Amino acid sequence: MKEITSIQNSYIKNLLKIQEKSRERKKQGLFLVEGKREISLAIAANYEFEDVLFLESFISEEEILHLFNKNINRTIISKEVYQKLAYRASTEGIIGVVRAKDFSLKNIVFKNENPLILVAEGIEKPGNIGALLRTADAANIDAVFIADPKSDLYNSNIIRSSVGCVFTNQIAMGSSEEIIAFLQENNIDVYATTLQNSNEYHQENYTKPTAIVVGTEATGLSEIWREKATQNINIPMQGNIDSMNVSVAAAIVIFEAKRQRNFKK
Repeated sequence: MKEITSIQNSYIKNLLKIQEKSRERKKQGLFLVEGKREISLAIAANYEFEDVLFLESFISEEEILHLFNKNINRTIISKEVYQKLAYRASTEGIIGVVRAKDFSLKNIVFKNENPLILVAEGIEKPGNIGALLRTADAANIDAVFIADPKSDLYNSNIIRSSVGCVFTNQIAMGSSEEIIAFLQENNIDVYATTLQNSNEYHQENYTKPTAIVVGTEATGLSEIWREKATQNINIPMQGNIDSMNVSVAAAIVIFEAKRQRNFKK
């Protein structure tokens, strides 16, 4: 077991680069995750941990070994090092160095023949992505596809805002064209949330293999989704504005799909 007390240590400097730069995370295939809950979820999702850094005044080695097996690499760090690396003010004194997974469509495996999928196109704000992942986890849907991604899913803000649901969902990333081709090949109906040429969402049948597609609040879905959809759908608005937060819109339609599926059983 190592001990590092200086923020000038070369290993710590490299971890800071991984923490701060998406380019470094992609290049090295590593990311950092903080907190017992998030780390426990990553362990449950079979993520590979390269190292666990911990602050002895916050968490004991015994607690570390309760989370992991005895062979896990462990590094004791000083408070100064911890505060430099930690994204959040308080995360129970534990940081994992984790190997990234491949979010390719080819790795998607459905556990049943009637999947329910959320597709999010071009979402930029980490908070919105995190909220979408929380919604997907709450509904226990089969997969989340990120079309034309604008953010790195291992961004600390996304991990935090998703409360670790980046680890609990089956996720794939790809271009809109790639994801549409995948859905068509697997005979999955596509319901695109948009105002153009649309029916009210509650009028549709989501009991068959279904993908619900949402886009940005500013520009909505791109034309390819509106054209390739099985049906465009909208959520009737009763106030003065014509849109709502993307995660709220996704939740409304997803839970309608779940209601229909539960009623059908």
